[in-house]
Amino acid sequence: MPRKSFPLAKVYGLLETGPVVLLTTAHKGKFDIMAQSWHTMLEFEPPQIASVVSNRNASFDSLKATRECVIAIPTVELSAAVVGCGNTSGRQVDKFAAFGLTAAAGACVAAPLIEECYANLECRVIDTRMVNRYGLFVLEVVKAWIDPARQDPRTLHHRGRGAFMVAGETIKLASRMK
Repeated sequence: MPRKSFPLAKVYGLLETGPVVLLTTAHKGKFDIMAQSWHTMLEFEPPQIASVVSNRNASFDSLKATRECVIAIPTVELSAAVVGCGNTSGRQVDKFAAFGLTAAAGACVAAPLIEECYANLECRVIDTRMVNRYGLFVLEVVKAWIDPARQDPRTLHHRGRGAFMVAGETIKLASRMK
C-alpha cells in the first residue's frame, strides 16, 4: 500500500471521537453554548465523559466555577446553529437568541437543555485534576434525556477546518455487550 506523510496538525480529523455536541453552562444569570467535538466516554455506569474545554472559551470559566453543564446532541438539521455557536463567542453574543435555540430547564443542573437537540445529558464535574494542564474536565452524567420521536438521528462529526461528516447507515454486528 502506498503511503504519504500526513500533517500532524490534522491528525485530530482522523481520530474524531464522536458527534459534535453543544455544551451549555449557566453562570451569574447568563446561559452560554459552545460547540465541542473533543470528548469521549470514560465509563458506562455511571456514565462518565472526558471533555476538553479550552481556557480561551467563555464556557471554561463557567464550567470551572459551577462544576456543571449540559451536553446537548444536535442532529444535522441544526448544522447552521452548531457552526454559528462554534464561530462566535459567548462573551459578546447570546447564542440561544442568535441561533434560534430554546433553553429548557433540566432536573439536576442549572445549565439549560437545548430543546431542539435530539438528546441532552445533564452533567456534573467529578474530576478537575487535568483542567489546568489540558482543559480536561471529567463529567458524570446525572440525568439523560432523548426525544423518542426521532428515529435514527443523523449527527454531525467534525473532521477539522470546516469539514463535517454526517452519521449514516447503521449496521448490526455480533457483540457480547448488552
